[in-house]
Amino acid sequence: MKRWAFGAAAGMIAVGGLTAGYRMYGRDAASAPAIIRHCGAATADQRIWVAGGRYQIGAAPRYREETGPQMVETSGFWIDRHEVTNAQFARFVAATGYRTIAEQTPDPAAYPDLDPAALVAGSAVFGVSAGQGYWWSFVPGASWQAPYGPGSSIEGQDDYPVVHIAYADAAAYAGWAGGELPTEAEWEIAARAGQAGAEFEWGDEFRPGGEWRANSWQGPFPAIDTGDDGFAGLAPIGCFEPNDLGLVDMTGNVWEWTASPFSADPATGTIRGGSYLCAPNFCARFRPAARQAQEWDFSASHIGFRTISRDPGPGEP
Repeated sequence: MKRWAFGAAAGMIAVGGLTAGYRMYGRDAASAPAIIRHCGAATADQRIWVAGGRYQIGAAPRYREETGPQMVETSGFWIDRHEVTNAQFARFVAATGYRTIAEQTPDPAAYPDLDPAALVAGSAVFGVSAGQGYWWSFVPGASWQAPYGPGSSIEGQDDYPVVHIAYADAAAYAGWAGGELPTEAEWEIAARAGQAGAEFEWGDEFRPGGEWRANSWQGPFPAIDTGDDGFAGLAPIGCFEPNDLGLVDMTGNVWEWTASPFSADPATGTIRGGSYLCAPNFCARFRPAARQAQEWDFSASHIGFRTISRDPGPGEP
């Protein structure tokens, strides 16, 4: 599905209704669980070294698109400790004048079967749709700077992961930052951090010792996210314990683009890691072996990325 298949012909959410509804999404601050987390600042703008070698990736498949355990070899690489943030992406835009795909009006020549009036800039947003409850809608004007559409902003959210990012946007940032996007195998090697064959990046229990280890959905999806993990919606970077490499948020929060095509279909790439919308009763893709097909030009309010660098590692010439 192209991003514009959500467009005018499919029906829009009124921006005011979406914004108000999103505040209802989960619980308000007064009733949120009393979980104290120290997020963000300590992890800013760091990369972690992943040593080259032979690694096991994959696990017992839950979905047909997943592969079983297999061995892969990789050279060493540096990977962002956290997902690229709003502040980082803003610096990129300020330096280059870059406009994301969500901010650009589609070229009618590329979509001859669609009414040109339906081709508008915008992106997919998860929120409240009148008469439909919580679900996805295309919102004109939604972008990384206005994540819920006109009138919304990222003010005060410098340390949140940037969202509404299509593959080309992620690749452009990565090139500017002196890196690239990880392959699927590189992403999973980093996420597992030595936990070969485990169900989750930290082991086989989703909540070891009763502790929340990632930002995911609690409650019946998509009716209500109770926010028992401390967040009903996106979380700032670094609010949950890092994996054994020191990487944060490889599981949940936002999906992350990789450089790998999903299959032989040239129209689809691969995102990994799941998002805050993953719930046991709907999406069990918050596991390092899970993979999701995504059109390269698609963006949404739960898709972001992190980058890698192939600079020499510690002690290398």
